[in-house]
Amino acid sequence: MARTNVNDLLAFLAVARERSFTRAAAQLGVSQSALSHTVRALEERLGLRLLTRTTRSVAPTEAGERLLRNIGPRFAEIDAELSALTALRETPAGTVRITTGEHAAQTILWPTLARLLPRYPDIKVELVVDYGLTDIVAERYDAGVRLGEQVAKDMIAVRIGPEMRMAVVGSPAYFTARGKPKRPQDLTEHNCINLRLPTYGGLYAWEFEKRGHAMKVRVDGQLVFNTGLLRMNAALAGLGLAYIPEDLVKREIADGRLIRVLADWCAPFAGYHLYYPSRRQPTPAFAVLVEALRYRK
Repeated sequence: MARTNVNDLLAFLAVARERSFTRAAAQLGVSQSALSHTVRALEERLGLRLLTRTTRSVAPTEAGERLLRNIGPRFAEIDAELSALTALRETPAGTVRITTGEHAAQTILWPTLARLLPRYPDIKVELVVDYGLTDIVAERYDAGVRLGEQVAKDMIAVRIGPEMRMAVVGSPAYFTARGKPKRPQDLTEHNCINLRLPTYGGLYAWEFEKRGHAMKVRVDGQLVFNTGLLRMNAALAGLGLAYIPEDLVKREIADGRLIRVLADWCAPFAGYHLYYPSRRQPTPAFAVLVEALRYRK
């Protein structure tokens, strides 16, 4: 069917839904006679009667019901999408709920929000720091932030940060007393500051890779935390070695308060991604936030 006949289909849908040529004509802003002619011409081209007309009522035939059932929702989807695009021109407003880890919240989300929110006073953002792999649909979050390798395949993932590296660090005083590990296996002889994450069901095994050879080392020590800041402070205090995102300790390494070891075993890996369900229809507020967070080299 030619594209010019889309208006004929819209005319039929209006009559079939209203069960009246009079009401449908008023809705479409055309005369009743013109509408009747349009629908009759559509029936002639299809070779099927779509509407049963009496002096008192109009009702779809079996063919008309099938057409209404199958194409009606598709035109509704088109209208909804056009409405969503139109809404993007309006002032974005509403609340966006995001679940994230502490590191991403501090280093990526917060700097972006600090720049964005003053420009959009009607947008509200709720950040919930959670180290588990939260079901964002069940918990009614708009999106989550996790490392790229942790994002489920059925989600839309938007990269919001660069590749990352981990760093094994300790204080000068610690290394004076205990020496430096030469290889990851040596860490079992050191006082290491452990990390407990619910996603791993216990203490996190430190991960290393060099020239394609990967290994995990289960370390031991006097301290266990579930936040990066406390692990860094413990390392600064000389209480052990910490395995921590490189960007969190760059300044401390540069000024000599922390010393990095095993750097050649800490390979880059996929950074943070914002993810959300593929079937989700983004609101204007959410669309603005996604674009602000999108990573650009």
